[in-house]
Amino acid sequence: MTTNAPRYNAVALDVDSTLCGIEGIDWLATLRDESVAVRVAKATDLAMSGEHAIEDLYGERMHIVAPTRDEMALLSDAYRAAMSPHAKDEIAKWRGAGVEIVLISGGLRAAICPVALELGFESRQVNALDVEFDAEGVFSDFDKSSPLYTATGKRKLLEKLGLPRPLLAVGDGVTDLAMKEVADSFAAYTGFVTREAVTAKADFIVSSFEQLTQIILGD
Repeated sequence: MTTNAPRYNAVALDVDSTLCGIEGIDWLATLRDESVAVRVAKATDLAMSGEHAIEDLYGERMHIVAPTRDEMALLSDAYRAAMSPHAKDEIAKWRGAGVEIVLISGGLRAAICPVALELGFESRQVNALDVEFDAEGVFSDFDKSSPLYTATGKRKLLEKLGLPRPLLAVGDGVTDLAMKEVADSFAAYTGFVTREAVTAKADFIVSSFEQLTQIILGD
């Protein structure tokens, strides 16, 4: 690790297809029949590539899949299994250098938070969507007061967080790219998926967490 001051004092990191190599809602859809999985995956791709506003699709995807409370634990396991190589070690290096790191995700907090805590994040550093379940433990609704299910939600939330500067935002989709308007720099993460609409406007293009460390710490 470098003994110099980090190049960035804070990092806003996406989860789905960045920290972990799955899209949570798509993974949950695979627990249903094939037609549901295909329909949801197609909607996710349209939203992440910027071809369709995510707020028009988020609720539709959630109600189609109707995940259960018990399936949140299964999704947590899937996140663990799909963790980006060396992410845990590299994040520890950033934190050790005094970098403040937050997760900003349009995914489901109930599934993301257990994995994030294992990576050393505090609960307050995990920004994701809360969901509600009915008496039978089946999805009933999500927190519509959160901006995270909208196309510009991550940007709006990042602005409110008031993180130290310089600030680097990292992600794979257009909702992540929106954070560039608030952050000092944006890195498109291509370790799992490459979206031309995102890479074309990124300050950096990286495919590994080791490369992120080089940018953040100057190693």
